[in-house]
Amino acid sequence: MIYKKLIQKTGPKLAVVVDPDKYSLEALLSLITLAENCRADYFFVGGSLLMDNRFEEAISLIKETSNIPAVIFPGNNYQVSAKADAVLFLSLISGRNPEYLIGQHVIAAPIIKEYNLEVIPTGYMLIDGGKTSTTSYITQTIPIPNDKPDIAVATAMAGEMLGMKLIYLEAGSGAKNPVSTTIIREVKKNISVPLVVGGGIRTGEQAEEICKAGANVVVVGNVLEKEPELLMEISLAVHANNKIER
Repeated sequence: MIYKKLIQKTGPKLAVVVDPDKYSLEALLSLITLAENCRADYFFVGGSLLMDNRFEEAISLIKETSNIPAVIFPGNNYQVSAKADAVLFLSLISGRNPEYLIGQHVIAAPIIKEYNLEVIPTGYMLIDGGKTSTTSYITQTIPIPNDKPDIAVATAMAGEMLGMKLIYLEAGSGAKNPVSTTIIREVKKNISVPLVVGGGIRTGEQAEEICKAGANVVVVGNVLEKEPELLMEISLAVHANNKIER
């Protein structure tokens, strides 16, 4: 069970985002090997747009060549695979677009049940990362300002009260700035479910600060498309904090 491992108090974990549009199968195989060597804990597979229909191929390659769990990180209701280990059932609680609060979920739910996938209800929150993200554009969602921790805290609390088992703070793919440590720290103090943080993380130092602020899972993706060697630096920073209980 993916969620059972997430709530174990063994320190922060590292997730590597795989956007099937961004990787050929050969490049993905190299990323998988690198992630294994860097002791990544999860692959988060999905994207806001999937133009080349390689989603199923990406999941299959991960499952065939790696022991790292493949968790669906869906951009829409089409991104579902019976081969995955779990799915983050994302509700965009920072926005007010009903399609991404519940609409897409209604369409996907029967398929997910048929596939018997582990479902992890996730309160997904967009935080301003200094540029308009693809997710913000596609969902027509205004992100929470990075200097407004009170709004982020109240939103995260509401998500947990609605039954979300994860809170995910997302600055967006390729963000100029990661989620502020102030927001991470304040949200973490006010929720009891695991906290996932991603977007704009480019250095081990940033990853370490995010861990110390309270993240249970650090997510990295966009930067690896051009600088895959940074994964080792970020991994070392995340796993150096494994003694920190969450």
